[in-house]
Amino acid sequence: MAKQTALTKAARGQECTVQLYPYCNGNPETTVLAHAPSEMKGMGIKSPDYWGADCCSACHDIIDGRMQVKDISQDEIYRAHIRGVFRTLKRRIGQGLISVKGVK
Repeated sequence: MAKQTALTKAARGQECTVQLYPYCNGNPETTVLAHAPSEMKGMGIKSPDYWGADCCSACHDIIDGRMQVKDISQDEIYRAHIRGVFRTLKRRIGQGLISVKGVK
């Protein structure tokens, strides 16, 4: 199991930011940080924690391919995941866990 950081721990209890309709279970008790693909990702290497989305277990299963769905394209899944990353970044900035130098 990967080391829990402040950013991964912050996902606990949060609303899912990916929200793949109609599969999202909307249960914040199942929310974890789902890392999005990036150029830094490779075999056994995860993206940095700032490049992740607060994601319920159902949406995470779809993103990671553990649950196959026929009515949502891979492009739509990817877009929803990246939208979730943006929403999560906004949330983490609001929580004071991520800051941007020179921005208040």
